[in-house]
Amino acid sequence: MPDITKIFGELTFNKEVMKSKLSKTIYSKLIDTIQYGQPLDEAIAPDVAHAMKEWALENGATHFTHWFQPQRGGTAEKHDAFITYGEDGEIIERFSAKQLIQSEPDASSFPSGGIRSTFEARGYTAWDPTSPAFLLEAGDTKTLVIPSVFLSWTGDVLDLKTPMLRSMKALNDSALKLQKLLGNTAAKRIKVFAGPEQEYFLFSKKLCARRPDLKVCNRTLFGAPPAKGQQMEDHYFAAIKDKVIMFMEEFDIQLYRRGIPSKTRHNEVSPNQFEIAPLYEELNLAVDHNLQLMDIITKVADKHDMVAVLHEKPLAGVNGSGKHFNWSLGDDTGVNYLEPSSSPRQNMSFLMTLGAILLGVNKYGGLLRAAVADAGNDHRLGANEAPPAIMSVYLGEYLDAILDVIEGIGKVTEQKISHINIGVQNLPRVAKDTSDRNRTSPIAFTGNKFEFRAVGSSQNCSEAATLLNLLVAYGYDEINRRISAKKGDAKTNAFLVMKDIIKETKRVRFEGNNYSAQWHEEAEKRGLPNKKTTPAALEMLIEKPAVELFTKYKILSERELHSKVEIKLDMYIKLKDVEFKTAREIAETYILPAVLQQINLAGKAARFSAKNKAIAADIKNLEKVYNEIKDGIAGLEKALAVCEKENDLFKKAHLYAEKGSQALGGLRAAVDYAETVVAWEFWPLAKYQDLLLVL
Repeated sequence: MPDITKIFGELTFNKEVMKSKLSKTIYSKLIDTIQYGQPLDEAIAPDVAHAMKEWALENGATHFTHWFQPQRGGTAEKHDAFITYGEDGEIIERFSAKQLIQSEPDASSFPSGGIRSTFEARGYTAWDPTSPAFLLEAGDTKTLVIPSVFLSWTGDVLDLKTPMLRSMKALNDSALKLQKLLGNTAAKRIKVFAGPEQEYFLFSKKLCARRPDLKVCNRTLFGAPPAKGQQMEDHYFAAIKDKVIMFMEEFDIQLYRRGIPSKTRHNEVSPNQFEIAPLYEELNLAVDHNLQLMDIITKVADKHDMVAVLHEKPLAGVNGSGKHFNWSLGDDTGVNYLEPSSSPRQNMSFLMTLGAILLGVNKYGGLLRAAVADAGNDHRLGANEAPPAIMSVYLGEYLDAILDVIEGIGKVTEQKISHINIGVQNLPRVAKDTSDRNRTSPIAFTGNKFEFRAVGSSQNCSEAATLLNLLVAYGYDEINRRISAKKGDAKTNAFLVMKDIIKETKRVRFEGNNYSAQWHEEAEKRGLPNKKTTPAALEMLIEKPAVELFTKYKILSERELHSKVEIKLDMYIKLKDVEFKTAREIAETYILPAVLQQINLAGKAARFSAKNKAIAADIKNLEKVYNEIKDGIAGLEKALAVCEKENDLFKKAHLYAEKGSQALGGLRAAVDYAETVVAWEFWPLAKYQDLLLVL
C-alpha cells in the first residue's frame, strides 16, 4: 500500500489543485459555492474551465465528459475531445466555460416516462460544482469527468441528482426557519451528511462463466441449497482470505486515488460476501462517491479473476446485500442535530429533529418504501438480512424512555436518568450509544445518526436521501407551524409541541423484532403500509398526499412524479421479462439435456440390471423430474403470454410480480430438485456450493 496521504485524491480536481491553478479571488468564490452553498458566480467559469483543462492535460487526459445519473439507474457519459479549430483552421486543445457549464447529450433513448416524445431528443447536462471533477482511468487512457445534473429541453427532470439537490435546499430552508424561531441565529446553512455501507459478493470468474443467469440477470435464477451455506455463521467477521485481501487492498488504493475515504472492510454473513464502509461526507459527495465505488469494484474484481456482484439477492437461501444508508444533519457551526449533548440549546435541536423525523415517517413512511422499490430489493426486504417493507423507527431503550418521560407516562429509574433535567426550559440531556442496535429496523437511531437499512446494494442512494430530506423538511415545517400557533415563549411551546408529536407518532415507533409475525399483525392494526412488491409500493408515489408533498417543496412536479413512476414500472417489467425468458432458455437448453443424460446413464445401467428395482425407480423419478421441468417451462410461457398482453402499466407490473414470479418459482422448484439427482459431471451450471466457497 502506497502512502495514503500522498495518493489520496490525486485523480480529483481538489482544493490543492484549485489553489495552485486559480487566483485567490476565483478560488475563494468557487469555495463559497462548494462549501457554503453560495450561488455560482458564472464569471469565474472561464478560469475554472481553463484550470481544469490544464490539470487534465498534465495528467494525460484527452477527452472530457459530463457525468450524470439517468433514471434508468447507474451513470451515463458522452466523451468529447478537447480539440477544436483555431483561428487559422489549425487543431488546438480548448475547454471553454460553456463546455464546462453545459453539454447536450442525445436524450432520445433515455427513459422519460412519457414526459416527451422520442423525437424530442434534446437533453442538457449542467455542471454541479459542489461535487469535484475527477479523472476516469481505463488503462493508460484518462478522461476528465464533470459531475452534472440532467434536464430535458423543457426543463423537466431526467435524472436522480436534481431532486436530491432540491430536497437539500428544501431541508435547509425548513431547518433554518425553525432554528431561527428557537433563537439560533448563528446557523447560516444546513449540512446533510451520509455514509453508505456497501455490501457485495465476490465470485470466481471461471464459475460465473458457467452461470448464464448471473451474467445476464446479475442473480442466479436456479440453485439447490448447498450442504454448507451460512448456517455455521463462521464467515461473518472471520479472517479474510489472502486473495480477497489483495483485491481489497487494490480496491482501497483506487478509491483513495479518487478521494473516496474507504474506512472499513470485512467479511459479511454469507460466504464470499463482504462489506466496505466509508468515512462520513456531505451528502452530494457521498452519493457521487458511492456511484464511483460501484464502478471501480467491478473493474478491480475483474483484474483479480473475480466477479463483483451488487445484486440484492444473487443467491437464494443466503444473506442478501444492502446498502445501509447512514444519514444525519447539522449546520455550518459544526453542530450535529442528531448528536446528543449536555447543552440544553443543542438538545432542543436534537429533540426537534427527532420530532421532525417521527412526523415525516408517520405521515409519509410509505414513500420511503417506494424510494427503495425495485425488482432486486423485493427479494431482500423482509428476509432475515434486511428490514421488512413496513417502515418504522427504532430509537433504542434510552431515547424511547426519555420520550415516554416527556409525554408524562414513562417510568425511568433514578440511576438511568440521574443526569436528566425534565424541565420545560431545559430539555433532557441524553447520552450517546446507550442502547443496543436493532438491525431488524428499517430506520434506526444509531448514536448520532439514523441508519436507513432498506436501501438495496445496487441502488443509487440519492432516491433514499431525497425522501429522508423531504420528510424531515415537512416535519420541521409542521413543528414550526405548531409552535407559531401558540402564544408565549417559543422554547416552552416547542416542548409542548413535542409532547403532542410523541403521542401521535407512536404507531411508527417499534423497539422489537421487525421480522416477527406478531409485528406484521401489529403493524396492520396500526395502519402502517406493508407493500411487498415494487408495483404496490410505487402506487403510493402518485397518490394525492405524495403529489402534494413533492410539488409543495418543488422537488418534482406532478408530471415529473408520474414520469418517474412510469420509468420505474417500465424498468421493473423489462427486468422481470429478461429474467423469465432467461430462466426459460436455461431450463430448455441447459437443464433438460442434463436430465436426459442422467436418464440415458440410468437406462444403460438398467439394461445390465433389468430386475433392479432401485434403478427402475430412479429412472421413473428422473422421467417425472423431466416432465415437471417441461410443465414448469410451459407454465412460465403461459404466464409470460398473459403478462405481455396487458397494456396498462400498473396491471402489467402486478402480473409480472405475482403470476410471473409464481410461475418462475414453480419452474425453479423443479430445476433445483433436478440438481440434486443429476450427476455433477452432467450438471451444466456452477453450483451454489462452489460459488460460496471458491474464489
